[in-house]
Amino acid sequence: MGEWGFLSNLLDKVQSHSTSIGKVWMTVLLIFRIMVLGAGVDKVWGDEQSGMVCNINTPGCKNVCYDQAFPISHTRFWVLQVLFVSLPTLVYLGYVLNVIHKENKMRQKLQNHAEKQGLKLPKYTDDNGKLRYKGNLLCVYIMCIIMTILFEAAFIVAQYYLYGFTMEAKISCYGPPCPGHTVECFMSRPTEKTIFIIFMLVVACVSLALNVGEIFYLIGRATVSLEKSQKWSYKNGTL
Repeated sequence: MGEWGFLSNLLDKVQSHSTSIGKVWMTVLLIFRIMVLGAGVDKVWGDEQSGMVCNINTPGCKNVCYDQAFPISHTRFWVLQVLFVSLPTLVYLGYVLNVIHKENKMRQKLQNHAEKQGLKLPKYTDDNGKLRYKGNLLCVYIMCIIMTILFEAAFIVAQYYLYGFTMEAKISCYGPPCPGHTVECFMSRPTEKTIFIIFMLVVACVSLALNVGEIFYLIGRATVSLEKSQKWSYKNGTL
């Protein structure tokens, strides 16, 4: 789990700058994906290749069969999935920290100048440092969520085309250095591995659904905020 510590710390910082749905998504990512990968994946997949038994002992044949069946191992695939899915969130974190830093400087200038005319006012944060999702900040947040959705969906589809959503007990292969006939190999604990595959798939689908829900939530909240602003403008005669 130590190698995930740095990424987990960064993602934990994002929670304070996310919506309520975003916080749930972050919890799913940290607990049900990163923690499971860091703590339990070796126990289930540690014998993925070493425990595979083939009906022939030709040197190198088992390695070729494994490579044909699994161009990339499940564990490395899931690690790449988590890294790509987390990337847009880290981009958003960097943007938010930059926005907060700039607006904190604005507040310092406002405090140090008695005459506040001509000075820019903080736009995206309130006096308590809470974010206001509007303007460029809202656009960046939604774009990052869309990128996360695309990565998540792409990895789910890629997993299906690479090796499906189950672990077959028997795999067949052929080609050098194996003999001319088809070689059959048998995976260790296929049922247990299938359960793990389905678990990771369900978590990915839940994360995808949360991302989609968060986009609708942000659009709905922005629409309500715009309507309130327009009503206030009409009421005060500014429109």
